[in-house]
Amino acid sequence: MKRLIGYTLFWTAVGMALALFIESVFLRIVIILILMLTGYNLFLC
Repeated sequence: MKRLIGYTLFWTAVGMALALFIESVFLRIVIILILMLTGYNLFLC
């Protein structure tokens, strides 16, 4: 469980770092929604 939490926190940090370079708020929201849906589907399958 600690490995899963660490993995999740690492990629959350990577995503936040990448968000610093994306200036468009709309593009950020679209990317967040796509990644949330993909993560949800991968988690359940």
